[in-house]
Amino acid sequence: MSAKHPIISVTGSSGAGTTSVKRTFEQIFRREKIAAAFVEGDAFHRYDREEMRQVMEEEGTRGNHHFSHFGPSANLLQELEAVFRTYSETGRAKTRHYVHDLNEAELYGGEPGRFTDWRPLPEKTELLFYEGLHGALITEEVDIARWADLKIGVVPVINLEWIQKIHRDKAARGYSADAVMDTILRRMPDYVRYICPQFTETDINFQRVPTVDTSNPFAARWIPTSDESMVIIRFKNPRGIDFSYLLSMIHDSFMSRANSIVIAGSKLDLAMQLILTPIIMQLVERARRAV
Repeated sequence: MSAKHPIISVTGSSGAGTTSVKRTFEQIFRREKIAAAFVEGDAFHRYDREEMRQVMEEEGTRGNHHFSHFGPSANLLQELEAVFRTYSETGRAKTRHYVHDLNEAELYGGEPGRFTDWRPLPEKTELLFYEGLHGALITEEVDIARWADLKIGVVPVINLEWIQKIHRDKAARGYSADAVMDTILRRMPDYVRYICPQFTETDINFQRVPTVDTSNPFAARWIPTSDESMVIIRFKNPRGIDFSYLLSMIHDSFMSRANSIVIAGSKLDLAMQLILTPIIMQLVERARRAV
């Protein structure tokens, strides 16, 4: 953690909705005129698309049918921790982009399924924003969580997370339902070992819970909408959180525990703006005073 160079980390698994949360942060940064550096978790995968396919086949021949991006072996986690540490200490670091599709190829340069070159982050930024799989990870080899000043977990209930992933991968990446199911099954051990434990390290968790039947996520025709969902917002340390204010500002919200507030899914962006803006501004003002 750093007074001069704060870090905000948003962590969640593939299909959890971290990209949507990132857009809310971007709105806050733009409105409050905060210069942010952005780091994507996918940039720290160890292998590009073709390499990953080959490594998975090789691992499969050895009897390991659970090799996945969720686990340490498929990622540059020490390099990711070094970025957090270096930015925290100096306000500088390097990152790259993983090019997912043709739109990103045009934006970043490079071929889909490949990485761009490593490049320095923009100079004179006021905070670093990370969004990806491992923003609050602690293992015997790395402690990424220790460097982040604000850690956010995005955690839909598991069936909803699967539905979102299935529909995204089928629509955007052309995968079949069976291929997505195979990916989910392959990732499950690493999901339990390396993704779930991070949500005990996060400062705030946003968990979306559908209010419609998602019993069989592999047969769901539509992703439950925000109007068909509730969101549980859990604070690791509720001290200083003005729950009375939040309850008055967010219609039909209620508290389910002393550290948790429940809101309608359609109010998620409003809730994030109300909760996160003052926290972000505290970090930035502290950094500005330190400089």
